[in-house]
Amino acid sequence: MKDPLDRFRELLLATGYTIDGVRERLGDVAATALAREELVPALRATRDGDPLGTLIRLWWLGVPVEAAGLPAGLPLAELAAEGLLAADGPRIVPRVHLQPWETGGYLVSDRKVRPGDPALRPDHVVGAGGASANLAQLVSRRPVERALDLGTGCGVQVLHLAGRAERITATDVNPRALELARLSWALSGIEGVDAREGSLFDPVEGERFDLVVSNPPFVVSPGGRFTYRESGFEADGFCRDLVRRAPRFLAPGGTCQLLANWLHVEGEDWRDRVGGWLAGTGCDGWAVQRDVQDPAEYVELWLRDAAEQGTARYRELYDDWLGWFEAMRVTGVGFGWITLHDSGSLDPVVRVEEYGHRVELPVGGYLEEVLDSITAAHRTTDAELLAARLVVDAGVLEERAGAPGAEDPATIVLRQTRGLRRSARVGTVEAALAGVCDGDYPLAPLLAAIADLTGDDSGDLPGETLERIRSLIAEGFFHISTG
Repeated sequence: MKDPLDRFRELLLATGYTIDGVRERLGDVAATALAREELVPALRATRDGDPLGTLIRLWWLGVPVEAAGLPAGLPLAELAAEGLLAADGPRIVPRVHLQPWETGGYLVSDRKVRPGDPALRPDHVVGAGGASANLAQLVSRRPVERALDLGTGCGVQVLHLAGRAERITATDVNPRALELARLSWALSGIEGVDAREGSLFDPVEGERFDLVVSNPPFVVSPGGRFTYRESGFEADGFCRDLVRRAPRFLAPGGTCQLLANWLHVEGEDWRDRVGGWLAGTGCDGWAVQRDVQDPAEYVELWLRDAAEQGTARYRELYDDWLGWFEAMRVTGVGFGWITLHDSGSLDPVVRVEEYGHRVELPVGGYLEEVLDSITAAHRTTDAELLAARLVVDAGVLEERAGAPGAEDPATIVLRQTRGLRRSARVGTVEAALAGVCDGDYPLAPLLAAIADLTGDDSGDLPGETLERIRSLIAEGFFHISTG
């Protein structure tokens, strides 16, 4: 006889309780309203009492349903024993949030708290959302032998790792998170995950992994009220310590990728702060700030996250949090990606940058190319660069702008149509190089030819332009040909 959870998954799929099925049933209006925490449109879209609508109401919207509307054959007693639901007379009450995920699996978490609901329990297990999806898009697609999901929560990153890691270890400080994560993996048909309880790297002391991923409790707050988002560490110290300790647990050639928050402090450049975390790790490091919020925005975001707006303590919590930030001279909080790569080099490269534009997804599909560009630009000497054959990236376009009838453009911009989709304002020399660099000739004679055409002193050109060319290599506009 099949396991009850296997039968349950088959029923979910047969009923259409999938990402596409839920989206189609709810429609754009109801889905948009749910993003504003408004349930009425979604309740109207699922009021027919059919099996799919009933499942959406029960496990997506979190409202009691009539047992008669559930799919035939649903193993109610077994699901109640697993803590997924409970009977209340003729009605069935949800005990968890059960969401289909983009991998084709399912995730079990605590129900999303909405305004007016009881306060979150301290060991609340949050479902997968925007941050989870961001990390999944960032993580390298390279197959690995051993992977570690540090702070697994409801187990979402394991669903993405399962197809490309031979062995997966998942840790969390919250025992309830591991309990629900095991249900997520079982309902997703994933076996063999080594789940361990503990903080940071304590559960895997002495071990090494080819890939470490983490969506950690990065929220910077005066206390650690909720384990899913707050560590209790001082300020942004948890993310700092995570970055500094990670290299000890990377196998040669291994990569660590995580999301993080960091403080912007008065009189201090945030790049120096985050760069200081990466410096001294012995790894190549790439940190990208994707967003920054002022202190008030940040506090409001996380008070809303716990549905604390409108409560008696809202103003008190808000005031205390802002006062704590003020005492530390915090002017903002940044959010972004951090990647560490154990390249084995004695000359590790650290790049910290701000980039808020839309990028091609998944970033993990071209992550190695990004890291290779950064390190190549740093480690190539001037003599090696002049002897190198450069190739313009296939996705680069040139844009020129100027006054009508002007002989020369006022600005020239190189723009990427793929990958990180960067843009760079360049001079005539770099623009000319972009038109001729196809890997056939070394850089030095190309610069000399451009100098002849522009009337510049060819002896001065390399000194004036090599650093700009090096920057364009680091940002992926040019590549050094290895052919």
